[in-house]
Amino acid sequence: MRLMFAMLALLLPASPGCAANATVKDGATLQLAGVTYRLDGVDAPEFDQICLDDHADPWTCGVEARDQLTKLIGARGLHCEDVGADKTLPKRRAGLCTVDGETSSLNQLLVRQGFALNFEPSAKGSFKDDEAAARNDRRGLWRGCFVAPQEFRHGKKDGTLLGAACRSDKDREIRQVLFPEEPAAPPGCNIKAKFAVRARVTGNLGIYHLQGCRSYAPLTKPDRWFCSEDDAQAAGFRRAYNCRAGTRRK
Repeated sequence: MRLMFAMLALLLPASPGCAANATVKDGATLQLAGVTYRLDGVDAPEFDQICLDDHADPWTCGVEARDQLTKLIGARGLHCEDVGADKTLPKRRAGLCTVDGETSSLNQLLVRQGFALNFEPSAKGSFKDDEAAARNDRRGLWRGCFVAPQEFRHGKKDGTLLGAACRSDKDREIRQVLFPEEPAAPPGCNIKAKFAVRARVTGNLGIYHLQGCRSYAPLTKPDRWFCSEDDAQAAGFRRAYNCRAGTRRK
């Protein structure tokens, strides 16, 4: 199983998606004109998240969600309405983003295609109906089996399984795939992170380790991988205290 995930990682594109005048960081985050927006009202798979498809095979749904957002934008102009500060990371803004020629926002289109979930509260209403339609038609994530991105971020291995291909008689096997003991690092994402009870003192879920940290090499079984410190902090992780001042991601 570990070899299979390692091979999958080697096949994945290493750089963020590029679409028109925007850089797509993940399935719900993009950068436009120097501003990083999280798509308001939706929750897409984390970049390192694994799901099962309708044949019970693992697939890199977090990478696919990013690629779908990139395709939706394409070469068209993109506009984002700033609806306030992102609740998870003040340096990011929550946005309702639309491409030229579309009456529906990217936020809604992602949920409608099944590559993101409705996530409330939202400043611009709910996408519950779009999520229900995607689930009923088995689009995107819903054709297989997965856990909600929020539960993946919190490491809730006993979280609710979602999707048409979830089998109660294979519950244990499914969770082992969705939460691998040794997750493979997506290309270009070398920041290691581990859930840690002691991190909760500072209001975090865990601790992340950069290549320049003394703790980096000894951490052989990280729970998560991140591409940037901003991503790690947005997911609720703090930097390891043994990192020297000025240490940066390498």
